Amino acid sequence: MNLTMKDRVAVITGGSKGIGIACARRFAESGARVAIVARGAEALTAARAVLAKDGLEVRDYVCDVSKAADISGAHDKIIKDFGKIDILVNNAGTSRAMAFESITDDVWQQDLDLKLFAAIRFSRLAWAGMKERKWGRIINVLNTYAKAPAAGSAPTSVSRAAGMALTKVMAGEGGEHNILVNAMLVGLIVSDQWVKRHAATAPDTDFDTFTKNLAKDVPLGRMGTAEEFANLACFLASEQGSYITGTAINVDGGRAPVV
Repeated sequence: MNLTMKDRVAVITGGSKGIGIACARRFAESGARVAIVARGAEALTAARAVLAKDGLEVRDYVCDVSKAADISGAHDKIIKDFGKIDILVNNAGTSRAMAFESITDDVWQQDLDLKLFAAIRFSRLAWAGMKERKWGRIINVLNTYAKAPAAGSAPTSVSRAAGMALTKVMAGEGGEHNILVNAMLVGLIVSDQWVKRHAATAPDTDFDTFTKNLAKDVPLGRMGTAEEFANLACFLASEQGSYITGTAINVDGGRAPVV
């Protein structure tokens, strides 16, 4: 199947590492013009250089998506450079999990700003152009706690569950304008976060053993890769995914207790 994205403009938040850069690579390989957005200028420059080595050109934009002004500024620059946004992947976020009673108002607000309001604000800015052109794709990257929250999984499980509701609302309103909105729910995917956790908690264990131990309860017996995640994102963002909207797809090797 040829997942062509020729003449499409794709914007990926959290685009400098892990799932974000994998999506940038896959979209660019499929012909899209790609903008990656992240907080760190150095990480963005490094990501652009890595992709350039493979002949893939992307533009990068420094933006803290937890701040409304940053989102507005990045959006305006992207529109100036590309003229439009066809595809938006709301990927920025962390997996902050704490005991409920220890979560302060400030922590709740930080988590909601980063994961929920960032998606709301960026999507709202891209929406009018998608509506006018009668074509758009929005993918909200969440995690499986959105469907099956566990004890000690807040605040991330709560903000991600809200993101799933947001996905359904936008899909319902976007359908008549050919704006398709879906959520992809991350399970155990090898990413920079896990590399850092390995270094902090199990430096004497090789990384392969570390990930295998983490994936003991995954039916497929392993952690997923960012590239596997990006393959599905590319399909949903392409013309070939033209009848899929308003759904939340687990990308977790069968680990989640709910479908």
